[in-house]
Amino acid sequence: MDLFSLFVLVPIFSLVTPSAVCQVQEFVSIDCGGTSNYTDIHTGLAWITDSGIMSHGSPVRVENPNGNKAQYQRRRDFPVDSKKYCYTLSTQERRRYLVRATFQYGSLENGDTYPQFQIYLDATKWATVSISDASRVYVEEMIIRAPSNSISVCMCCATTGSPFISTLELRPLNLSMYATDYEDNFFLKVAARINFGAPSEDAIRYPDDPYDRFWESDLIRRQNYLVGVAPGTERINTTKNIGIGTKECPPVKVMQTAVVGTKGVLSYRLNLEDFPANARAFAYLAEIEDLGKNETRKFKMQQPYMADYSNAVVNIAENANGSYTLYEPSYMNVTLEFVLSFSFVKTRDSTRGPLLNAMEISNYVQIAPKTDKQDSAVVSAFSFTSAQSVEMNEGDPCVPTPWEWLKCSSILPPRITKINLSRRNLKGEIPPELTNMEELMELWLDGNSLTGPLPDMSNLVNLKIVHLENNKLTGPLPSYLGSLPSLQALFIQNNSFIGEIPSGLLSGKLIFNYDGNPGLHKGNKKHFKLIMGISIGVLAVLSISFFASLVLLHNLRRKKAQQKLDEKGISGCIGSKPLTAYSLVRGGNLMNEGTAYYIALSELKEATNDFSKKIGKGSFGSVYYGKMRDGKEVAVKIMTDSSSHGNHQFVTEVALLSRIHHRNLVPLIGYCEEEYQHILVYEYMHNGTLRDHIHGSATKKHLDWLARLRIAEDAAKGLDYLHTGCIPSIIHRDVKTSNILLDINMRAKVSDFGLSRLAEEDLTHISSVARGTVGYLDPEYYANQQLTEKSDVYSFGVVLLELLSGKKAVSSEDYGAEMNIVHWARSLIRKGDVMSIMDPCLVGKVKSESMWRVAEIAMQCVEQHGACRPRMQEIVLAIQDAIKIEKGTENTKAQTLLQIRLVSSHIIIGKNGTAFLSGIYSLAIRAKLSQANSHIQSRPYPHRSKGWVEEPSIAYSSAFRLRLGSSRLN
Repeated sequence: MDLFSLFVLVPIFSLVTPSAVCQVQEFVSIDCGGTSNYTDIHTGLAWITDSGIMSHGSPVRVENPNGNKAQYQRRRDFPVDSKKYCYTLSTQERRRYLVRATFQYGSLENGDTYPQFQIYLDATKWATVSISDASRVYVEEMIIRAPSNSISVCMCCATTGSPFISTLELRPLNLSMYATDYEDNFFLKVAARINFGAPSEDAIRYPDDPYDRFWESDLIRRQNYLVGVAPGTERINTTKNIGIGTKECPPVKVMQTAVVGTKGVLSYRLNLEDFPANARAFAYLAEIEDLGKNETRKFKMQQPYMADYSNAVVNIAENANGSYTLYEPSYMNVTLEFVLSFSFVKTRDSTRGPLLNAMEISNYVQIAPKTDKQDSAVVSAFSFTSAQSVEMNEGDPCVPTPWEWLKCSSILPPRITKINLSRRNLKGEIPPELTNMEELMELWLDGNSLTGPLPDMSNLVNLKIVHLENNKLTGPLPSYLGSLPSLQALFIQNNSFIGEIPSGLLSGKLIFNYDGNPGLHKGNKKHFKLIMGISIGVLAVLSISFFASLVLLHNLRRKKAQQKLDEKGISGCIGSKPLTAYSLVRGGNLMNEGTAYYIALSELKEATNDFSKKIGKGSFGSVYYGKMRDGKEVAVKIMTDSSSHGNHQFVTEVALLSRIHHRNLVPLIGYCEEEYQHILVYEYMHNGTLRDHIHGSATKKHLDWLARLRIAEDAAKGLDYLHTGCIPSIIHRDVKTSNILLDINMRAKVSDFGLSRLAEEDLTHISSVARGTVGYLDPEYYANQQLTEKSDVYSFGVVLLELLSGKKAVSSEDYGAEMNIVHWARSLIRKGDVMSIMDPCLVGKVKSESMWRVAEIAMQCVEQHGACRPRMQEIVLAIQDAIKIEKGTENTKAQTLLQIRLVSSHIIIGKNGTAFLSGIYSLAIRAKLSQANSHIQSRPYPHRSKGWVEEPSIAYSSAFRLRLGSSRLN
């Protein structure tokens, strides 16, 4: 959908400012994923399908929807990628609107996980949508004063599942409703709008509320919603009309019901999403009981205590100038906590208890700056140069994620630093507005049909790289090109430029290619050729010397590296070979890279029988079975929405993958880059995924304990190689049982590097969104967005627990309230009860010492803090220990105990100088020592970062005590 075109609905629903009340004809109601337009039988509102509005994603039928409302029978799901997907709505600038998005997912299918993703309104983060209840309709509402003549509502940044939406609605508000002193800088996000005393669980909306606000019933029962109700709370109602002629105009039907504290107290407690925060709070009160002559209703707010408000006495009838008339005390800027406890208490001279009809709480959300207007104007102009090949990205060009052909700065407001529109069939002239993009560093417009002269770019002082080759550009080269202070490379070959080349471009200070422009010529300076000849000669000599040195140095390093690899038994080698100059100049075509075997798309279609046999689906695309002409079986992975990767990123990934060679990593055989598709071809793994064998059908090959240990060892070696054998190191980022594949000999290989990232020198990664799979995701990485190798270690610890138990990483059926395998296993292992987590099919077939060794290292892997987790090398050694124990190569149980590696983080020194094992080591040894009638006393052991405990966790028999004096182990 085009951000720069008017919203399709505008011709249907003309947004004309009403004179007094909101007109229903101005409502915009979109059924996302719906198949046709219709009129809702409950509200009489007209709904339209988004099929002609949103071209991305796919409509999905909701499994077991809650109720029969037409707009919740289907939803629209969006791809899981780095892009955002937006609806653009036309607005009237500076008019106030209520914007509402709703989400009902329905029942899960095929082991899927509930989605968690973010929604944005323009560049401002609106909410994180976290689905946990299949039947609940999640509602997000924002009240805005429109900043321009359109707004964008975007879904993006999924951490689990895929983003989706059920409905999107726009409701104009009347006159000064919801006006604040802060609306130039803040939106109002609705946190709660509650109808007290409601007759049913149904929300009140249009036509009862002419502005179609959702007034949620206080009868709804869910966790931490309107709990802590005071004894004596009763529900009352009336059929009399209520005077509501005040600022916010709550509906009469809402004001006709209320709750009353008959014992003098009215109290509730609820959680407020995205709090603590500064908020705008309204209480809606109307006296709807006929009070006697000597009766009064007076009360104060006891909680939360606020000096300016809590001492005020509320007398509804007096404040509202009569009964059955609205009184709405408001708090325009008050700080509220996440858990809101509020209570009203009657005064001593009151005969009736406190009363409450409705309440509304909204928090202030600071409006984030959009991309610089001048930069947005340029990309808007570019979007019109090719309606066919340049994808119409919606929303803000840079926030929350940049359009796939842009890169942006982190400053505010964001500025565009790179435009990459290579080979996009652009036509017409380069927009003259380009001169205003002062922060632009790279401009890639090669391989198009652009015409006309170059626009003024003299203001682009940060411009470094310009690709204009293979177009139809004409005219002279501006003289300022030679004096742009940051320019490093200019490519203009195969155009129709004419005239003299500016001398600054021929100085040798930058890369300049102008072949294929017969109308261009050099200046007539007398000694120019001589100077250029000498310069080229000197440069050639220096280059030859330099490259000879590089080759010699490279060969020496390669020999040393190969020796080390041979010693480790690793086949092949990996280097950090950079992309060639050809890739830089051509923008990412791999044909001449020599890094992997290029396979034509036609050949892949033949091998896969036109992609007919789908064998799996990963994070970035579907995988198909194929058989090449030479009989080699392959797995062909078609990248989902290849445009989001970009050619250069695809080049980088293929160059990386093709240089990784290890027996425990799935090798990349070839690739294809045709027809805007990015395809990777891997070795076919005959026995599928580890997940299939642990959690799949009974027909899958049964894995005994020794087979599981070998698989764990193989996978750990593969990950260890990624962490330590590659320079720079690689973090997999999505380790799970479905990414561990088994070959024809049941040996394991780690697969799917779609989420891998090259490690920085400081081994630290910062990203805006934590990515991975729920249940395997490192909680430390999720909390602080800092990615390290220890994030892979955590995920691998979950895999080990799955191998031990045969259970899934996340399952409410298996773990109940614990919800995930880590919490469930930790609670049992801390009790020394490893047998309760053992896969039932292994009971009686496994040596307990071997099982304990794996449980021990698994618990270390899933430590809360990454610094306390082992390295992959240590995990490999631990698994090898378990294999030796299981094979019976250890002599005795006592020897096994004594050969357990004592790590300083697992040793505690008591006051008398005795060394004690703590944590999982103590638990692993407990069962063994009890057999020798040793005295065991166990106490919880705090995290090592909190310091040493004062008393030992376990007191061993004297035979196992280690006297170390008064020193501590570090």
